[in-house]
Amino acid sequence: MFPEHAPFTSDQRRALESLLASLNPVQRGWLSGFLAGSAPGAAPAGSATATAKLTVLYGTESGNSEVLADRTVKAAKKRGFQAVMKNMSDFATADLAKASNLLLIVSTWGDGEPPETATSFYKDFMASEASLASVKFSVCALGDTSYEKFCQTGKDLDAKLEKLGATRVAARVDCDVDYEDSYATWLESALTALAPTSAAPIAFEAVASVATTEYGKKNPFPAETIDTVVLNGEGSHKETIHLEFSLAASGLSYEPGDALAVLPVNAPDVVKAILQAAKLTGNEEIEVKNVGRKLLADALREDYDITALSRAVLTKLAEAADSATLRELLAEDAKDRLKDFNNGREIIDALLAFAPNGLSAEALTGIFRKLPPRLYSIASSPLAHPDEVHLTVAAVRYQTHGRERKGVCSTYLADLVKTGNPVQVFVQPNKNFRLPADGATPVIMVGPGTGVAPFRAFVEHRAALGSTGKNWLFFGDQHYTYDFLYQLEWQDFLKDGVLTRLDVAFSRDQPEKVYVQDRMIQQAQELYQWLEQGAHFYVCGDANRMAHDVHEALISIVENQAAVTREAAEAYVEDLKKTKRYQRDVY
Repeated sequence: MFPEHAPFTSDQRRALESLLASLNPVQRGWLSGFLAGSAPGAAPAGSATATAKLTVLYGTESGNSEVLADRTVKAAKKRGFQAVMKNMSDFATADLAKASNLLLIVSTWGDGEPPETATSFYKDFMASEASLASVKFSVCALGDTSYEKFCQTGKDLDAKLEKLGATRVAARVDCDVDYEDSYATWLESALTALAPTSAAPIAFEAVASVATTEYGKKNPFPAETIDTVVLNGEGSHKETIHLEFSLAASGLSYEPGDALAVLPVNAPDVVKAILQAAKLTGNEEIEVKNVGRKLLADALREDYDITALSRAVLTKLAEAADSATLRELLAEDAKDRLKDFNNGREIIDALLAFAPNGLSAEALTGIFRKLPPRLYSIASSPLAHPDEVHLTVAAVRYQTHGRERKGVCSTYLADLVKTGNPVQVFVQPNKNFRLPADGATPVIMVGPGTGVAPFRAFVEHRAALGSTGKNWLFFGDQHYTYDFLYQLEWQDFLKDGVLTRLDVAFSRDQPEKVYVQDRMIQQAQELYQWLEQGAHFYVCGDANRMAHDVHEALISIVENQAAVTREAAEAYVEDLKKTKRYQRDVY
């Protein structure tokens, strides 16, 4: 293997040859890069120059894009780049022209919308006409194929960069919720394109292996369930569960505002229905990626998303079932019909409609994606509940197209999880939803229904810290008697002076419906005074209606109390966002 003139003794050559023969390709690649980077005076492997600059720009909703941006910067620095990461919320579009090498990582949420903190950047950039001819770029888009406008924000920014003259050096990658492999492939491609002399692949380092004792996304912690309590009173139309889990010996930590990711399992009746539709028994053996051989029934329960219907699922089903009818539905000129079919339906409906003769076990599992974790706003302070984490979860149950439906994770927690049971969890940080650093700063919190969860954590935390800042909570639900979540706790906080004000809105207790935004308008003068005193304003809950209505109410309050134009009020509220005094955790 080594030539005779190599600067090693015969014993050293034999030892090296024996070692290299035992290494796999990834290990040999890593060793090659390590040795290249260790040579005296050598620039790190793969660097075009040791001083090449790289901007990693990210837009994040739940924190995934930020995590990947951080990993990208670390990988780039090992290639010799002077790499920095920038949040879109802190980045001016005018500075893009200065970013000669640009990697952009951005998520999409809702109906193809940019992340909350990236909205201002997105709007400014999409309206820009600046020349970016000197910029080399590549985009990694994060999304969820269960949504119609999958990765739309990433697609928009990618197309706009090209339109403004920037040079795409590596193709955009659109990542589903299980993004690790796609991200690693994109990262290697992008960094290699920017530094074409690369000698060592970085996928091994970019996706670092996790020790078995280190718990996190790659290795969720089996948290013991300490308690489960139904918060709604008898007679309520809702089913809201308070859950407590032990984090003892996990090494996991969190801050108020963070989310807890829960890995659910599919309900037995849902698994049974899928098996019946596919005309399978569940005793068939299949190969599950990164898991190994499993019984089909176990894999359907533990590994696959067997409910969420999307174009991606239907495209795979059309091939697996060889359905001409489904292919017609997927045609470009049938988008409206496809949207109508998907509305309110799940995978079981598609199987019954387009695979009447059933599928093989391999064909069935081939249409599914990995079962994704669900994120829930944490409802506890680590100072008030050491080694514990609490959630507030509304069990989702409804009926469409003649079938009973239910939320995968919410009803897993409500129906299947009992005291003492382990639940697979990890912490998802949310740096865009944080209490003010100064404990004397007043805070206003708007959280109807389960949106109150993080504000329970906020108030508990400020009480534990002895913070002197005023705290004002707006809470709403359907009925005072049945649905006043954590009522006794709020009353105790009021009595102790930790909670300064509590305004509630119970929509069904009177003929006219009253919501939290109505209570805000009623208290407009004092609310505006708090804002003028430097208060931070928080909203958590439903994005489709509540958050929009609260936002409009806030603008209206500023417009009327400050006696300014609508445009000036909008600018005032936008400034609250930019200075991180207006933060939202909406879903």
